[in-house]
Amino acid sequence: MTDTQEKNSGAMVASSTASSAAPSPAGAVVARPMRWYVLRVASNKEEQVRDTLLRKVKIEALEDRIGRILVPTLKEKKMKAGVLKIMERKLYPGYVFVEMACEDDGSVAENVWFLVKETTGVGDFIGSDGKPTSMPEHDVVQMLAATQKSEDEPSLSGLNIQKGDQVKITDGPFESFEGEVDAVDERRGMVNVVVSVFGRPTPVEVGYWQLEKVE
Repeated sequence: MTDTQEKNSGAMVASSTASSAAPSPAGAVVARPMRWYVLRVASNKEEQVRDTLLRKVKIEALEDRIGRILVPTLKEKKMKAGVLKIMERKLYPGYVFVEMACEDDGSVAENVWFLVKETTGVGDFIGSDGKPTSMPEHDVVQMLAATQKSEDEPSLSGLNIQKGDQVKITDGPFESFEGEVDAVDERRGMVNVVVSVFGRPTPVEVGYWQLEKVE
């Protein structure tokens, strides 16, 4: 076997949805399939648990047994005291998602299970009698999609205004004007409102915090 072939055979990595490892030459290390599991953790300790687990995995050299450890969040823009701030909201409060290798029978190795279970802040695994039970594939897809979305540009939270709503402008050069919402830009937090200026419909753009609904 050439040097190139040896490197290629040693570089096999199992995907999170693989059901069995690919065949390998005699003597080569077989990569085990990785599956996703859910941990219950103490409230507001999600990031701390994740960071602690990452350190323990590195110290114990268990990178081949424990893969990604995720705390999915969503970036949101919120107005506070007239200042636009970007904040992160946990999509699954009280839970941490861990990708772990499983044995031939689908179970998780005892040393890996105990390393995770004995981490400060960890309650137990989602499963039967606290034993790890892997996530269904459709739940994995949904969770990973939410994690990917969290990397997108933040949207504006609390924007309860829609096209067609009747609103009143409470601040700015058009203060006290009333009109109809024509368009909403959630990412920028801006709203197009059609108001009457000298008897003619005139579109103006204002921040959503400058509006109140007219019942």
